Amino acid sequence: MGVRAPCGGRVWAQCRLFPGLIHKATVKVVNVEHSCVTVEWPEGGATKGKEVDINDVIAINPELLELPPPDVKENVPLPFNVTLQKQKRRTTLSKIPAPREAVTPNVSAHEQKIQAVRGRSRMSAITESQCSFQEDEMAVDPCTSLQTRKYVSLPAGQTRARGLGCIPEASQSSVNENTENHLPAARTSSSESPVRRRSNIVKEMEKMRNKREEKRAQMSEIRIKRAQDFDSTCPNWEFARMIKEFRETLNCQPISISDPIEEHRICVCVRKRPLNRQELLKKECDVVTVPSKCVLMVHEPKQKVDLTKYLETQTFRFDFSFDETSSNEMVYRFTARPLVETIFEGGKATCFAYGQTGSGKTHTMGGDFSGRTQNASQGIYAFASQDVFLLLNQPRYRNQNLEVYVTFFEIYNGKVFDLLNKKAKLRVLEDGKQQVQVVGLQEKPVSCAEDVIRMITIGSACRTSGHTFANASSSRSHACFQIILRRRGQMIGKFSLVDLAGNERGADTSSADRQTRMEGAEINKSLLALKECIRALGQNKSHTPFRESKLTQVLRDSFIGANSRTCMIAMISPGMSSCEYTLNTLRYADRVKELSPHDGGSETQNQMETEEIETSTEGSGLEFNLSKDEEEELSPHMFSYREVMAQISEWEEKVIEQLRELRQVWETANPAQATFYTLIAACFV
Repeated sequence: MGVRAPCGGRVWAQCRLFPGLIHKATVKVVNVEHSCVTVEWPEGGATKGKEVDINDVIAINPELLELPPPDVKENVPLPFNVTLQKQKRRTTLSKIPAPREAVTPNVSAHEQKIQAVRGRSRMSAITESQCSFQEDEMAVDPCTSLQTRKYVSLPAGQTRARGLGCIPEASQSSVNENTENHLPAARTSSSESPVRRRSNIVKEMEKMRNKREEKRAQMSEIRIKRAQDFDSTCPNWEFARMIKEFRETLNCQPISISDPIEEHRICVCVRKRPLNRQELLKKECDVVTVPSKCVLMVHEPKQKVDLTKYLETQTFRFDFSFDETSSNEMVYRFTARPLVETIFEGGKATCFAYGQTGSGKTHTMGGDFSGRTQNASQGIYAFASQDVFLLLNQPRYRNQNLEVYVTFFEIYNGKVFDLLNKKAKLRVLEDGKQQVQVVGLQEKPVSCAEDVIRMITIGSACRTSGHTFANASSSRSHACFQIILRRRGQMIGKFSLVDLAGNERGADTSSADRQTRMEGAEINKSLLALKECIRALGQNKSHTPFRESKLTQVLRDSFIGANSRTCMIAMISPGMSSCEYTLNTLRYADRVKELSPHDGGSETQNQMETEEIETSTEGSGLEFNLSKDEEEELSPHMFSYREVMAQISEWEEKVIEQLRELRQVWETANPAQATFYTLIAACFV
C-alpha cells in the first residue's frame, strides 16, 4: 500500500542513499505495507529515485516523529473559520508512518463537536480522515484502514505540519504526552538492533543459495548410497559405477555356439580377454563391453577441466565379437574353421592374431597356459590340424593322394629361424617365377593330429620370449605355423597361422635395455609394413610394398590370388590402463575391414606379376630398380636408405658363403686356419 506525499507539502528528509553517503531527498511515496518510502533527489542534471527503509529515515531524521506544540494564542481569538481550517489540516495524516510502538490517540470525545459544527452526524472524525482529497494531483489512498493508521504519527518542526485536524488542543497534548512516552523506547530499539529491509534481489539470492545447498545435500546422500554398492577403495570406482549403469541400459545378446557361420573373404573379428591377476590386484575396472555378436564398445575414461569425470563411449563393428566368456574352440569355429576347406580347393588361407603385449594372442593360437606350461591341444593350431585330417578322410578327398606337411618358423629382429630344426637361420628369397621361397625351411610330414600337436610343442618351446612391462614371458617374435597340402610334391594349398608379436609404444620401452628396445622397434616396423600392405590392397594400388619386412615377404602369396582368404583376430585387454592400446588395436582392425570383399584378386595378381617382372636385379644383385609408383611415394632419403640396407644384406650373405667355402677348403689342408675361419664366420651368423 503506497501513499504519495502531496507536492504542496513537500517533505524533505536526510537519507542514506549509499553506504557512507547521506543526502537530502524529497519523500514522494510512503509504502506502509513494506515500511519504506520512495525518495527522489537531483543529481547531475537528472532526477534519481530510490526506496529507503522507514527505520533508516527515522534514525537519521528523528524530528519526523516529534509532534508540534499546541499553537494557541490566548490573547488573540481566532475566527471560527480559521479554527475550523486549522483543525481540518490537523485531520490530515502524516505521510511518514510511525513505528509500531506508537499509540492511537483517543479522539472519541471530540467526535460529537465536529458533527455538530459541520452538520454531518453520519460521519465520524476517523471516517472524515479516511476521505480522499487531492492536492496538486497527489491524493491519499482512500483504502487506508484504521489498523494501518494507528501506526502513523505526525511530522514536527514545520508550520504546515499535518496532524489530526479534528482533535482539540487538550486531546493533542494528551497524544503528545503519550507519544513522547513511547518515543525513547522506539529510538532505543531502533538504535540497538536496526532491522534493515532486504531487497528482492537479496531474497532471491538467498532462495537460490538454499536450493543449491539442499541439492548438494541430496547429491551427497545419493553419492554415499551409490558408494556403498561399490568398493570405495578402488581408485576408479566412479568410472566403474558409470560403466555398470550404462550396461544396465543395454540388451546384451552375445555370440553363442549355435549361431550360423558366415563366410567372408576377409574376416575381421575381435576377442576380449578377462582381467588377469595383476589387473585384479590393482582393482582395475573393465572398460570394454560386448553387447552383441558384431558390436564392441570401449568406455574411455575422461576428465573435464573442472575435474568432472565422464565416459566417452566408442563403438566398433566387426564380423564377430567375442567376450571374455568365449573359449578358444568357439573363436576357432567362427574364424579359422571356414578357411580350412579353402586349402583343399587349391587356395591359400591366412589367420593371424594381432594385439597388445599380454592380450592373449599366444593363448588363442597356441593353446591354454597352466602356469608356464602350454596345452597345445587347445589352440587354433591344433584345432585346424584336426579339421584338416577330418576332411582328408572324407570320400571326396580320400582318393586324391594328398599329403600333409607342417612348418614352424619365427621372424625375430628381421631374421627367420626354423623352430623345428634347432632354430636354424633361414633365408627369404625370390625364385625365377617371382615366388617367395624360405630357403632351408624343413617341412615335417605328419599323419595325424597328434603328430601336429607334438610339432607345435617342440616349436613353441624354442620360440624367443622376453620380459616386458605387460608380461613376464612375452613372445618377442612373429611365429608362423603352416599346414601344407601336396600331391606328388606339388603344393595344392597352404594354411598359414601367424601369432604376431605384441605391439608396444616407445614410451613403455624407454626404461628397458638396448636389446628390448631393438626388438620393439623391429616388431613395430614389421607391423607397420603389414598395415601398409593392407592399405595398398584396400586402395587397389598397382604396387604393394611387400619388401618392407620379412613378415610381409613371407605372407605375400596369402594376400593375392582369386582363391585367397584372410582372417584377423584382434586381441584386446579390458583393463582401464590398457584403454589406449585397445583403441589402437581396434582402429588397426577396422582399417583391415575396409578391404573390399570383391573378387578382384586375379587382376591384382596380374598387376603384381607385371610389376615384379619390371623389378629386376642387375649384375651381382647389389642394385635394384623400383617401379615408378613406388619411386613417387618414397622420398629420396628413404630410397637411399632402402638401397643401402639391401646392399648390406646382400654383402653379408656373400661374405658368409665365402667363409663357409674357405672353411671347407682349409679343413683338409690346414686345420688351424680352418678353426680361424670358423671363428670369423661365427661372428657374422
